[in-house]
Amino acid sequence: MANQSAKKRRDENERHIRFLQRLILASNAFYILVRILILHSCFSWKHGIGLLVTSGAYKLTYDQLAKMAKPSYDEDGELIDGGYDMTGGGISSYLHDILYITVFVQLTSILSDKFWLVYLVVRYCFCSLPSN
Repeated sequence: MANQSAKKRRDENERHIRFLQRLILASNAFYILVRILILHSCFSWKHGIGLLVTSGAYKLTYDQLAKMAKPSYDEDGELIDGGYDMTGGGISSYLHDILYITVFVQLTSILSDKFWLVYLVVRYCFCSLPSN
């Protein structure tokens, strides 16, 4: 009964990581299906670079979130900690923002290449924040 909280967090983190996996796979599959297979006549090397950029952003953010969500066990296999609380603030929140912005940019760039400018706006906003 003492580890109920850790087990609950572990299960929530596992569900959340699976959701992020499905979101990333669905976004990439939809982009490839529409942009490369259906609209192949207007696909250029710039779109390939964009796919690489978004895939890199997915990989970096997902790997970090998965590492944070990983539970820890003792030598006997008993659950010690259920992993980082993904619903809390902090770095997890920023990583989720990056992931969701990347999904938005990737999917809306199918409609117009100008949506890639969203990355520049986000970069400008984060770089112009005052530091302590």
